Amino acid sequence: MHPAIEIIWLGAVAGAAIAGAAGAAGPPAAAAGALALHPENPHYFVFRGRPAVLVASGEHYGAVLNLDFDYVKYLDALKRDGLNLTRTFSGVYREVPRSFKIKNNPLAPAPGRYICPWARSAEPGYFDGGNKFDLGRWEEAYFRRARDFLAQASARGVVVEFVLFCPMYNEELWKANPMYVANNTSGVGDLKKDEPHTLGNGRLLDFQLAVTRKIVTELNEFDNLYWEICNEPYFGGVTLEWQKRIADAIVQAEAGLPRKHLIAQNIANGSKKIEDPNPAVSIFNFHYCSPPDAVAMNWHLGKVIADDETGFKGSGDTPYAPDGWDFLMAGGAVYSSLDYSFYPGREDGSGTPDAPGGGSARLRRSLAALRAFMESFDFIRMAPDPQVVKAAPPKSTARVLAEKGRQYAAFIRPLKAPAAGGAAPGGATAEGELVLDLPAGPYKADWVNIWTGDVEKTETFDHSGGEKRFTPPPFTDGIALRLKRVEGR
Repeated sequence: MHPAIEIIWLGAVAGAAIAGAAGAAGPPAAAAGALALHPENPHYFVFRGRPAVLVASGEHYGAVLNLDFDYVKYLDALKRDGLNLTRTFSGVYREVPRSFKIKNNPLAPAPGRYICPWARSAEPGYFDGGNKFDLGRWEEAYFRRARDFLAQASARGVVVEFVLFCPMYNEELWKANPMYVANNTSGVGDLKKDEPHTLGNGRLLDFQLAVTRKIVTELNEFDNLYWEICNEPYFGGVTLEWQKRIADAIVQAEAGLPRKHLIAQNIANGSKKIEDPNPAVSIFNFHYCSPPDAVAMNWHLGKVIADDETGFKGSGDTPYAPDGWDFLMAGGAVYSSLDYSFYPGREDGSGTPDAPGGGSARLRRSLAALRAFMESFDFIRMAPDPQVVKAAPPKSTARVLAEKGRQYAAFIRPLKAPAAGGAAPGGATAEGELVLDLPAGPYKADWVNIWTGDVEKTETFDHSGGEKRFTPPPFTDGIALRLKRVEGR
């Protein structure tokens, strides 16, 4: 390999990989029309009868639990901007205004504006005012709000990743939580912050299983839904045994219900090979998965690989948009970028991020273009095929999804060093040729601007087979190639 060129090796071969994955063991496809793994290629979804990838630039997870958040306005913005996923926390976990240096944090409701599945008791003493919680009683207003959120999202074609639990990252968050002993009247939660999500948490486990069953039952009617067991369980002492117990509770609760929803498990920040997958899990979530090595590491599992949280690379649109293109061209099926321009009072996405991440209309336009680009292919017939790439422009990477001889989706991304002070650099370009190994035939090639979705250059050609050289038009931060065989010639 030329030292100035880096070609990403994905470790999966098209065609055979799809055929093998389609027969992989695992849970049955979701019944009654809910979001499911695609039966012909379970690395992707089927939703309302059509193959699907899920792309989001979403608020910081407080749409349901924060009464000051106007989720209708927010969901209108997602539909307007061409996105089809949001991620929300159940309310079993909450944050406080100073958490993680996020200004206007939707997960940190103002005093008196927090709602969760548990009802308030008659006893005062909750940490920021108001009465303590009774973990044995349900807050019906919460479930009305959650059901309406799912209904409003459904009407706009938006899928909801519903996150049941989250670890306690620090003592402050644990002492703000309804499960903490001082905040409830149920006599549970006299634990250290790393103990609530273990099988050694005493009677608290009974309340956690009960709230899981209640949420799963209340929201069963919705097809635009999948469950995540626990956000970032690799922090805060969350054990695999406890996660399995929650997953089992979901499966058991849905056993007698009309719909069976997919279950996601958050595996790691970055990338990690999954050694002993839970057969109940259909979606494996990673955070900050750039480069997207987790996809190749786990492709053999025949399940969806997702990157469902971004951040900590500055507040600009780069690198978050190129990261999304990179992840889906690597074979991922979910890219959920955190967008801090959404918060109470700015649910239309017009806010200015003041947080460890980005968010803007420009970022959302790029992610909508990514979704549209994927949907312009018969992508369930495609798989990562690194052998197609023979050379990339110098100082760049190239990834290809392919159905050999018929359709190819390629993404070129310039390599660049971090900017001074750890800020995310932007505006990188690369010049040179992309060389692909193609079967003989007639083809049409469209070069697509990743920021606008516009086609910048088109060419048609008859190829005799072997290496084909392409010269992309000038681009910033990345460019995509849509290459299809011209039928009927």
